[in-house]
Amino acid sequence: MAEAADFQGMSSSPARRWLRRTGSLLAGAPLLAGLLQLPSPAAAHAAGPASAVRASGSGSVAVALDSLSPGLPQDGDTLTVTGTVTNNGKQAVTGAHVGLRVGPQLRTRSAIENAAQSSGEVPVPVGREVGGKYVEKFDELAPGVAEHFSISVPVDKLDLGSDGVYEFMVSLSGQTSAQPWEQVLGVRRTFLPWKPDEAAAKTRTTFLWPLVSTVHMTAETGSNEQQTPVFLNDDLAAEISPGGRLDEMLSLGAGLDVTWVVDPDLLASVDAMTRSYKIQTGSGTPRAGTHQAVAKQWLAELQRAVAGKEVVALPFGDPDLASIAHNGTSVTGSLSHLKEATDVVANTVEPILHVKPNTDFAWPVDGAVDPSIVKVATSAGADKIIARSDSLQETGDLPYTPSAARPIGGGTTAVVADARLSTAFQGDLTKASGTTLAMQRFLALSLALNAQSDRTRSVVVAPQRMPTVRQAHAMADALSALQSGTWSESQELAATAAAKPDPGATTRIPSRSDYPSALRRQELPRSAFEQTATTQDKLDNFKVILTDESRVVTPFGRAMNREMSTSWRGRARATESFRGSVESHLDDLTGQVKLIDKSDTKLSGRSATIPVTVQNNLVQGVGHLVLRLSSTSPTRLQIRGDAFDEQPVTVSGGHSQTVKFTTSARANGQATVIAQLYTEDGQAYGAPVRFEVKVTEFTATVMLVIGGGFLLLVLAGFRMYTQRKRAAARGAEDDGPDEAAPTADGPENPGDPEDRPDKESGTDARADDPDQPSDRTPDTAAESTDPSGTGERVDR
Repeated sequence: MAEAADFQGMSSSPARRWLRRTGSLLAGAPLLAGLLQLPSPAAAHAAGPASAVRASGSGSVAVALDSLSPGLPQDGDTLTVTGTVTNNGKQAVTGAHVGLRVGPQLRTRSAIENAAQSSGEVPVPVGREVGGKYVEKFDELAPGVAEHFSISVPVDKLDLGSDGVYEFMVSLSGQTSAQPWEQVLGVRRTFLPWKPDEAAAKTRTTFLWPLVSTVHMTAETGSNEQQTPVFLNDDLAAEISPGGRLDEMLSLGAGLDVTWVVDPDLLASVDAMTRSYKIQTGSGTPRAGTHQAVAKQWLAELQRAVAGKEVVALPFGDPDLASIAHNGTSVTGSLSHLKEATDVVANTVEPILHVKPNTDFAWPVDGAVDPSIVKVATSAGADKIIARSDSLQETGDLPYTPSAARPIGGGTTAVVADARLSTAFQGDLTKASGTTLAMQRFLALSLALNAQSDRTRSVVVAPQRMPTVRQAHAMADALSALQSGTWSESQELAATAAAKPDPGATTRIPSRSDYPSALRRQELPRSAFEQTATTQDKLDNFKVILTDESRVVTPFGRAMNREMSTSWRGRARATESFRGSVESHLDDLTGQVKLIDKSDTKLSGRSATIPVTVQNNLVQGVGHLVLRLSSTSPTRLQIRGDAFDEQPVTVSGGHSQTVKFTTSARANGQATVIAQLYTEDGQAYGAPVRFEVKVTEFTATVMLVIGGGFLLLVLAGFRMYTQRKRAAARGAEDDGPDEAAPTADGPENPGDPEDRPDKESGTDARADDPDQPSDRTPDTAAESTDPSGTGERVDR
């Protein structure tokens, strides 16, 4: 049971802690007495170089361990150790040599962790040196000078005992002029796992291999039919190019037995790069992307690597579950976005990778969980949560690390990754020495875990989401060695989640107050989710007027998924900029459908039509819009006999439509008229247009004058009409049948009217008089007798 304290999160009972402390005091008493009897420095000097290491000289030489091969030695192997030693002191070191030392066996993982934290400290004692010819000598180490060393030693010369983890040290011994005796001046500790025979019960290890990146695509797309995507920058091309981080992750993981964990957004982004795409520039005009070949090559290699392997797909954009749980659930729509991010996975991953992904898993940041995070994760459809043992800590008395699967209620399983193994490759591994130490520490911790029990257990390793290139190489080297070792075998994540849980393993989810404060400070704030909700409202109002809403809904929907990405942690300014750009671009698009401004106008008369123009600068048509024209002073000016009027609007892409409204004046003066677009569900769309209408109504006197003038015109026309009728009648009589020729004595019938003088003309004219004038030609054209049409309204 004493081993229980070795496991992260375990706590002993008060009685057991009291016994341990008492034992420590009793054990330390003889040591304290011995320290009090240590000789003075002078006596130690007289005792010669075999005395204890002097603090004044120890640590003056830095020892770097660049490689240790093989990391898991077997019987008959030769162990090769390389590195450098650097004299950081002010005096030259003479008679120096680099030696190898095998320290005591470390039986617990806590002991391994403690040794790793003091890997550069000079120990007392430093262990037994192999010696003999298995050293490398230097006549002198000058101050500030680094010297390389390489030592090869047969494993059987190390005198390794029983299976287990041994402390392994590389030391630099020598002397200085100030301290002319041999002493250890520098040391570097690491670990040598020793397990030559197959383990009776192997540890089933699941190693997650994440393909996750930051956000690269914007909400902006081209106006062409293909909707050319626009990227924030060209960083993704650098990551998937040869030597880039994602290219290295792919090539390294292809040779390992791992569970691939992918973000569908990354796949969608690379897939978009295989075709025409653009990159944002500072000038505002995107430039054409040129890495189509690189994207095609990376996707092709990934398809080959994952063929037949387990692929776990995160929700689109890898949403920050903790941020949503702590700051987003109170904002309308946040959980809906998470559900959408899960729903689009099937249509993203399988068409690109040709592999059906597992979508049952949720992966909170660093595996830190609380009840609200679990609730949010399961609300999107996941029933398995990848947690970590430093969050879901053991509170029982199990003397070993339990299997990863833990039922936590409601049909949900927590798959608890081992914190020590998962964090082994964090930190700066840019130097070869850091990579070697991380690898040996990982292997030592894995062997120590296996040695805890003869039970077969399932263990998960969930490393950081976005390892650097050096971290990825360290992970690959360690995992390659582990998979060729004797105590571990690979297992898929789904099988680990389905494994029978240990009855004594904790299933209690830590409270919300236990969530790490360092992680909480990196969360997306509530304002981020509020801005996303505002963008969604604008999108909902916009999409209803579109004839092809998918051109807008899809890119903006995915952009809002990206706004909740885990990759924004620690990048507050960048995420604010991204959210602002998404909303701003949507505002630009909605502003392409607008009312044209109108200038003030005058209305003379009782009625007229007022035109209002709707402009659509989008590439697609819009409809389901209503244009309302309203008068703020209906007692002075009415719109179709009321305070307002509405007309439906449909405008083709790149066109305008003018809508005419009938108005009627009721009194003189000025009236404010407001034109406003609305969607069919009554939501205002865009900004209103206001203009003034000055009403100048005709008075009654003016109307009488106009009416009198009109009457005079009618009477004059009637008189002209009657005169023409009489003239026409006379002409008809003159054209009658000829009478008998008159005699020379005079008219035959002097009583006939034709024989009388013409009383109308005052002359003695006759019809056959050659000088008689004909009827006058009319001076106006003949008027139409059709009724006159209604007058046309004049657009003001």
